[in-house]
Formats: sequence, structure tokens, C-alpha cells
Amino acid sequence: MRRDSLWFHADFRRLWASNTVSQAGNFVGQTVIPLLAATVLAASPFQMGLLTAAENAAFLVIGLPAGVWVDRMRRRPLMLRADFARAGLLLTIPIAWWAGVLTLVQLIVVALLVSVGTVFFDVSYQSYLPSLVGRGQLLEGNAKLQASQSTAQVVGPAAGGALTQLAGAANAVLATGLGYLVSGLFLLRIKANEPEPEPPTGASPRAQIAEGLRFVFGNRTLRAITLCTSTANLANTVFMSMEILYLSRNLGFGSATVGVVLTTMGLGGVVGALTAGWWTRHVGQARSIWLVPLITWPAQALLPLTQPGWGPWLAGAGLAVMSYGVIVYNVAQVSYRQAICPDRLLGRMNATVRFVVWGTMPLGGLLGGALGEWIGVRNTLWVASAAIIVPMTPLLLSPLRRLRDIPAENVYA
Repeated sequence: MRRDSLWFHADFRRLWASNTVSQAGNFVGQTVIPLLAATVLAASPFQMGLLTAAENAAFLVIGLPAGVWVDRMRRRPLMLRADFARAGLLLTIPIAWWAGVLTLVQLIVVALLVSVGTVFFDVSYQSYLPSLVGRGQLLEGNAKLQASQSTAQVVGPAAGGALTQLAGAANAVLATGLGYLVSGLFLLRIKANEPEPEPPTGASPRAQIAEGLRFVFGNRTLRAITLCTSTANLANTVFMSMEILYLSRNLGFGSATVGVVLTTMGLGGVVGALTAGWWTRHVGQARSIWLVPLITWPAQALLPLTQPGWGPWLAGAGLAVMSYGVIVYNVAQVSYRQAICPDRLLGRMNATVRFVVWGTMPLGGLLGGALGEWIGVRNTLWVASAAIIVPMTPLLLSPLRRLRDIPAENVYA
């Protein structure tokens, strides 16, 4: 193993451990909170869509101003505050359940407030990584962080399904809150001195937001990546808003089986993270951004093909292949964005991208809930599976289609 590998970078290992624990808690939550709504609180398809929308609404509401704040402050303290706030919020759910006062309204409000913490954590962590490891190790760093996310996606849904089966969904939410708490404790152990952010210029926050928007949408490749990811997230959130309802009600799978099916997504993601480097070396970083989605994302249509009485493996296979492609795409495009952006704009660039690509997700949740009520859960999954073709168009029409890797003159040293 090379001595310059991030395996030997102690502070990166602490960030990596923090991310792994946080993501594990997150994926437990993504399983148990919808199961709590669907099986205990008897949520309708529209209410499930509303819950999905709340989980991502903050990116649409405060995504752009968050970038300005992140560029003005040290990133690690922001991540710590986000972790501890999310832990406290989620712990109110089992407390309310024990007191016999838990409602769907509380579940939605907690999901909405947790999404505010997620905005600041995600924008901060993507802006923090280049200063922690250096731009020459971004691909390795992002691949390892994506691997931890995918490993958490393996462990989280299975653990969430099992915990729900054994202890009830409300009690299982404890694991999510504790995951954020432990994540914060790992971040506290990072010893590197984070450089002071550049002092704010005389420009107003509105002008600074506009500068971030111009940087993203003035660059043809960044614009194509952002449009692709935003439309893909819209279609995927429509899909995800009905996913657990379809598995639990239409197919009749128990909580543990639902967890196993969702775990296959994580298995596909782990393999994607482990092989992302192979794609960038042998196919090219720029080429991987458009080719991998083209050949993997349509596989999610195997889920609505699954019928009651069938085993869960067809549904799991489709989700695994789709997840594989998403992770390889994310490693390639996030590293690309970080490499070509100057440090003073990293927060605003990441926030602008997140605002657009995650801002479509609450809309997707509401659309999925409405479609579920109107045309049924299974037909909604078909609509979302067909729509996943649309996001690839901006990539195929962009300069990425003619590139193998990032031109050296575009990399910000």
C-alpha cells in the first residue's frame, strides 16, 4: 500500500469514521421513519410523499444562503453543530412515542428540521475535504467516503428492518440519533488546524450568491452535471416516496424483508465505490460521468416488475445495479467539481449545486404522493423509472461527451 494513501492520514480516517457512523444512522432512519409512518401511523400515499418532501425541503429553502455562510466560517464547527442538533431532534421521536403523544405532524416537523442540519453538514463536508487532504487526493477521498456511505446503506436498512421487527419503529429511531451523536464525537478528534476562511468582501450576501450561481451555470460541464443530477433526483424521489409502500403493502413483505431489499442498494453502492477508481483510470473521469448512468440507472425498473408472491431478489437486483451507477457517477462528478473550483468559492459552488439538485427532491416527494393517490403506487414507480432516461440528455449534449478526463488547465491547484 502506498505511503501517501489516505489510509495513513489520521485526520481523514477520523472524518471517514464520522461519515460512516453518521451515514449508518441516516440509512437506519430512512428505513424506520417511513416504516413508522406507514405501519404505525397509517400514513396515506400523499402523507408519505409529504414526509419525503420534508426530509429534503431545506435544500430548496436555505440551500443558497447556506453556501455564503459556509464560505465565511470554518467548516468543521458547522458540521459538529449539525450532527448534535440532528441527534437531539431525532431523539424526540422515541420520547414522544413512550409518552403516547407521537403524531405524523411531529414526524414531518422533525424530518424538516433535520434536513436543515443536513444542508449545513453536506455543504460543509464537501467544502472541507480539499483543505483536509489536498486536491491531488480528492478522487481517493471521495471514493472512500462513498464506500462508507454505501457500506452504511448495506448495514442501515437491514438493521433498521430488524430493529423495527424486534423493538418497534419508534424505538429504532434511537439508532439514528445516536449515529449523529457518535459522528460528532469523531469530528471532535480531528487535530488539523482548519485555515481561516477569506474575510468577506464588501459584496452583499445576494451578490455572493449570484457569484456562486454564475460559476456553476456559466460553466457548460458544471451546468450539465447539475441539470442531470437535479432531474435524476426528481425522478428518484418520486420513486423513493412509494418504494416502501410498494414493498410493504403491494408485495406484502415484512419489515425485515423490506430492510433486506433496501440493503441490496447498499451492496451495489459498495461495489460502485470500490470500482470507481477503475472506471476513472480505464474509461476516464469525464467519460464515466455520462457513460455509467446510461448503462445502469434504468435497472430500477425491475422493482415495479416484481409481483406479489415473488421473491425479493428481482427488486433487490434492480436497486443494486442502479445504486452501483449512482455511486460511480457521484465519485466522478463530485471530484470533478471540487478539482475545478477555487477554495473561496467551494461553499457557494457546493451550495448552488445542492440547492438545485436537492431542491427538486421535496417536489419529487409531493409529486410522488400525488401520483400515488391518483394512478396507484405501482404505476407511480413505472412513471419514475421511465423518467430516469431524461437526466442523461444534458450530459450527452455537453463537452463531457467529447472528453476522457479533466483538461489539466481546468484544474485549480
